[in-house]
Amino acid sequence: MPVKAVPTGFHSLTPHLTVRDADKALEFYKNALGAEILNVARMPDGKVMHAALRIGDSMLMLNEEMPEFGALSPLSNGGAGVTIHIYTENVDDAFNRAVNAGAKVAMPLMDQFWGDRYGLVTDPFGHKWSLATHVKDLSPEEMQRAQDEAMANMPPPAAAKKTA
Repeated sequence: MPVKAVPTGFHSLTPHLTVRDADKALEFYKNALGAEILNVARMPDGKVMHAALRIGDSMLMLNEEMPEFGALSPLSNGGAGVTIHIYTENVDDAFNRAVNAGAKVAMPLMDQFWGDRYGLVTDPFGHKWSLATHVKDLSPEEMQRAQDEAMANMPPPAAAKKTA
């Protein structure tokens, strides 16, 4: 039987995170996001060289920060330039579970103009996670009207405010 180009359980795109204190990260993702830890490979010194987790129907890989190999976490890089998005059946439960496990709220959970109930958290390892449940289907025109209304009611960014 031929080898599958994309292994069973994976999709074409799989996030791979570098974290500081991978063992704590594995426990956090298990508690906060309901991750199932599938396997953990360790370096001779015990550091996590590679771990595979499943969240919902998707895979997540992670490894310990290893500066000697150029593997730096957001805590060493000054923040993450990526947000990982999770769609779930009950975003309120998922969001509250993440916050109760130690994630910091970056954007409160609320209904959004594009039809999702959506919120954003930052985990203790510097990674950003958006969580959502799709609650309303909108046509492109309905979405544009809702976006225009939301933008019209949004205060200007702090940097744009003039000081007296």
